[in-house]
Amino acid sequence: MDSGFRRNDGMSEEAALQAAAEAWLAADPDPVTRAGLESLLASAGSDAGAAEALRHLFDGRLRFGTAGLRAPLGAGPARMNRVVVRSATAAVTATLPAGARVVVGHDARRNSDVFAADAAALVASTGGEALFLGQVPTPVAAHAVVDRAADAGIVITASHNPPGDNGYKLYDAGGVQIVPPADAAVEAHMAAAALPPRRLPEPSDGGSVADVGPEAVERYLAQIARRLRQPTPAGEPLRVVYTPLHGVGAQVLLALFERLGLPAPAIVASQAQPDGDFPTVTFPNPEEPGALDAAFALAGDVQADLVLANDPDADRLAVAVPVGGGWRRLTGDELGALLADCLLRRRAAAGADEPVLVASTVVSSQMLGAMATHAGVAHAATLTGFKWIARAADGRPERLLFGYEEALGYAVCDEVRDKDGISAAALAVQLAGELQAGGSSLLERLDEIHRRHGVHATGQVTLRLSPVEAAAATRRLRAQVPGEIAGHSVAEVVDYSRPEGSLPPTDMLAFRLTRGDRVIVRPSGTEPKLKVYLETVEEVRGEDLGAARRRAQDRLARIAGAVRPLVTF
Repeated sequence: MDSGFRRNDGMSEEAALQAAAEAWLAADPDPVTRAGLESLLASAGSDAGAAEALRHLFDGRLRFGTAGLRAPLGAGPARMNRVVVRSATAAVTATLPAGARVVVGHDARRNSDVFAADAAALVASTGGEALFLGQVPTPVAAHAVVDRAADAGIVITASHNPPGDNGYKLYDAGGVQIVPPADAAVEAHMAAAALPPRRLPEPSDGGSVADVGPEAVERYLAQIARRLRQPTPAGEPLRVVYTPLHGVGAQVLLALFERLGLPAPAIVASQAQPDGDFPTVTFPNPEEPGALDAAFALAGDVQADLVLANDPDADRLAVAVPVGGGWRRLTGDELGALLADCLLRRRAAAGADEPVLVASTVVSSQMLGAMATHAGVAHAATLTGFKWIARAADGRPERLLFGYEEALGYAVCDEVRDKDGISAAALAVQLAGELQAGGSSLLERLDEIHRRHGVHATGQVTLRLSPVEAAAATRRLRAQVPGEIAGHSVAEVVDYSRPEGSLPPTDMLAFRLTRGDRVIVRPSGTEPKLKVYLETVEEVRGEDLGAARRRAQDRLARIAGAVRPLVTF
């Protein structure tokens, strides 16, 4: 997909840009993006704004980040569109054996169905077998890759990104998102190959497209239910409210709950149907302020015990609990600790002696490591992204029991080698029901965990910066390393752009402060943001848990206030 416009062939930049745009128009089958590009081309000669907009569309190509390709919809190699999807799929097939089997699924975002159909058609046109799932949660697609012995999996999704974005997630034969050098190989093929033709050829050399969505969903449900099934606790069933945030998770979640004998949740009606316009939320991300307001309103009406939310492709889970007449959203780290504790206690109760591993990302709380040590199981800290968490046990004697990242991603069993907000929701309801039957609650169990392992308070400072600006911020921070942050000495600096143990290099800096506190800075791999992750650790003295939490939160707030000037040069 050689569509850049800075060339060393004597052409001016403007002429090269126009040539690249015209070549793109010849390949683009989408009348909407073609019309937009034609309009920019017609205006670029006399309108500086149009010329700049045109340049941005062709200045560079999309690359595989933390979770695949993601960008706003639009024409050109720097946006998500049908040409990019076709080019990426052609590159994928070029790295696979002849006649490869490829799972293809999609979410409900704008153009997701069209992009997925293009991907499936291109697989078939090159002699491959496309197993087309249609509109399914991402975890179902990840599961299907292994279940159907496929060579790869493609999911068209931008997960929780803004409504105008879309993306392309790629799985290898192990059902795990690709990592280097596989991503670089696909990118190299995209860069070297000609743009695919506007009219794709018919299936050749035995190529085909088979619709297998219902069967894939059934297989996912059966295997997850088998792994999570537990006796139903005595007592009143929980009252649960659920929102899929206009995404694709509702039907599969309801079916899984029914198989496990869990209470059917009340669903937020205004957000129940898949809708790529996301009309009731600004950002379809359960972490964003306001995203769960409709769920909280319904929860108040039905006097719910628990609120659940998936993101639009249902690979993330948010949980909220009632507190003082309102609702408290558990942080990703808090829910991670609760789910890990549940699985570790179940393992101990069963007397299991199989070696297992729990995994979390470097930017997640250090709590899981402390819990693993106490339980006598292994713990691994990985780079950000489930493509690394899912591989944490590879080459080791242990099986992955649980993995999580602070951004609401959880793997509660290894049937799916990616984060799965549906199975995590089922485990959360099981846990809350078991605790309620025993006269306890999620928050009370969290108190017990903090008393045993210390209070681990976490937070974030997020700056909306372009990838170039975010990378510049980390470069400047490397050049001007602070000696202290909020009055606490920097005891150690870890630069993850250099080899760090078994972790591949990445653009991330960690500042370890006194008392176990941490500040970690990294550019986002999925959005134009610079993220700063904060953690303070406070031992619980005696039984005064509240005082320990206040100390930890006060220190966290001071560190957050001191960090912003460090990354806004």
